[in-house]
Amino acid sequence: MQKQLVLLVVAMLNVMAAVVRVEAHAFLVRAEPRVGSKLNKAPAEVRVWFSETVQGSLSSIQVFDVSGKQVDKRDTHSAGANRVILCVSLVPALTAGTYKVIWRVTSIDTHVTDGDFHFQIVL
Repeated sequence: MQKQLVLLVVAMLNVMAAVVRVEAHAFLVRAEPRVGSKLNKAPAEVRVWFSETVQGSLSSIQVFDVSGKQVDKRDTHSAGANRVILCVSLVPALTAGTYKVIWRVTSIDTHVTDGDFHFQIVL
């Protein structure tokens, strides 16, 4: 009887773990430039790492200056075969100022998440 109860509990835990994996969402893990960072040099691109695989064709990263002008090249793409990283190229010669990065991603399980962060260039 006790052995059957243990097997039942283990089976239930496995089912619950599977449900948690299915309900997962892609969240920002880290970014380059780092969230809230101050840079002495303008970056060539923004790279964002997510907690799970994202669908590059259904996802975007946009970068705006303080006046609201979009300063990325609108070329959001995965970093090669690593589909947890999205990148977007920036226009050359960004000036000193604060930049806002807005991301919206669709994970492999079709859940959509979004967010934003800032970085500064201090030349």
